Amino acid sequence: MPPPWRVVAVLMAVSIFGFIDRQILSLLVQPIRRALSIGDTQMSLLLGFSFAVSFTLFAIPLGRLADRYSRRSVLAAGLAGWSLCTALCGLGRSFRQMLLLRFGVGLGEATLNPCAYSIITDSFPEDRRSTALSVYSMGMNIGAGMAFLMGGLVIRFASEHQAWSLPFLGPMQPWQIILLEVGLAGFVFTGLLFTIREPVRRTSAGSQVPIAEVGAYLSRNRKTFLCHNLGFAMFTVASSSGAAWIPEMFRRNFQWSMPRFGAYFGIEVMVFGSIGVVVAGRIADRLLHRGILNANLRVAVWIAALAIPVNALVFLAPSGNWAILWLALGASIMAAPYGVAAAALHQALPAEIRSQVTALYLVSVNLIGAATGPTLTAVLTQHVFRRDDALNYSLLTVHVFALAISAILLRSGWTPFLATLSRLRPKEIYVGDPAGYPGTSQASR
Repeated sequence: MPPPWRVVAVLMAVSIFGFIDRQILSLLVQPIRRALSIGDTQMSLLLGFSFAVSFTLFAIPLGRLADRYSRRSVLAAGLAGWSLCTALCGLGRSFRQMLLLRFGVGLGEATLNPCAYSIITDSFPEDRRSTALSVYSMGMNIGAGMAFLMGGLVIRFASEHQAWSLPFLGPMQPWQIILLEVGLAGFVFTGLLFTIREPVRRTSAGSQVPIAEVGAYLSRNRKTFLCHNLGFAMFTVASSSGAAWIPEMFRRNFQWSMPRFGAYFGIEVMVFGSIGVVVAGRIADRLLHRGILNANLRVAVWIAALAIPVNALVFLAPSGNWAILWLALGASIMAAPYGVAAAALHQALPAEIRSQVTALYLVSVNLIGAATGPTLTAVLTQHVFRRDDALNYSLLTVHVFALAISAILLRSGWTPFLATLSRLRPKEIYVGDPAGYPGTSQASR
C-alpha cells in the first residue's frame, strides 16, 4: 500500500473506534434509562450535549497544539483518553457520573479530526484530497455500523443472561461490560498510530501563528467560513438526531427488537454509508479536476436537498420493512457530505492554521449539530407531541427544518468561497500538484 494511503488506513481505523465509542449508547437507551432512572431529555444529554461542551471548551486549544507539535502524538494522547473514559462509563452508577465521563470521551475525541484532517491534507494533492478525506470518513460509518451491531448483540445477550459479577468490580450489567470492553480495545490502536509517519508540513511544527492573525484571516473571509461551518452544522443537526433516535423510533413505532434493528441498520450504515461518502468525494474531485473550484460545496448542496425527501420516506413509512428499505438510501446520503466538508475547509486555509480552524469548524458542528439534534428531537417528542410513538414526527420535523437551512447556507457560500480562493492563491488557474505539495499552480510551473 502506498504510504499516503497507509496513513489514511491507520487514521480510519482510529476513527472507527472513535465512532463506536460515541455511537454505541444510541442502541443502549432502554437499559441505561432503566439503570439510571432517567428520561429522554437526560438521555439526550449523554448522547450529544456532553460532546458539544467538550468540543466547545477544548477543540480550539487542542487544534493549536496540533498546529505546533506532533499531530500524531496529540492524537495518540486523545485516543488513550477517550478509550479510558469509555471503559469507565461501564462502571458508571449515576447520571452525573455518566455525564462527566461522556464529557471526557468528547474531550479525547476533540483531537481526532483536526489532527487526521491536517495529516491527510498534507499527504495528498488537492485534486485527490476529497477522495482521501472521504475514505477516511468511512471510519465514521463503519464505526457507527459496528456500534449498532454490537449494541443489538448486547441487548440480546442481556435478555438471556443475568448480571455478571466481575472480580474487583462487583455486579455488572451486559451494557456495562460492552462499554468496558470497547474502551479497553481502543488502547491497542494507540500504538498503531506510531507505525505511520507524519507528512512534511509547509511550515515548521515549532512555529505558531498568533491567534490574532488567525482571527484576522477568518474575519476577512467571514462569509466563506460562516456559510461553511453553519451549513454543515445544520446538516449535523439532522444526522445526529437520526443517529440518536432512529433506533428508538423502530422500537416504539414498529415494535422492532433492538437486535433485529441493529443487525439491519448496522450493515446499512457500514456498506451504504461508506459508499455514499466515497462517491461524494469522487464526484467532487472530478468536478475540481475540470476547474470547478467550489465543487465540494456544490456537491454538499445537492446532498442536503436530496436528503429531505428521502428522510421523509423513512419517517412516514407505513411499516418497519419499508422504513428500513428507505433507510439504506438515507444512510448513504446522510454520510455523504463529511469528506467534502473537510476538503472544502482545507482548500480555503493556509497550511499553518489548518488544525485550529478545523477545530473551530468542529466546535460549530458539535455545539449546534451534535448537541441540538438529539435534544431538540427529545423535547419535541416529550413536550410538544407528548407521545412516545410520535418520535417519527419529531424526527421528520427536525430533518426538514435543518436540511433546508443547510442547503440554503451552503448555496450562499459558493461565491464567497471562490473569493477566498482568489485572495489565498491569486495566481492559480488550477490547484493540484501531482508531487503532493498543495498550493502549486499551473501558472507557477
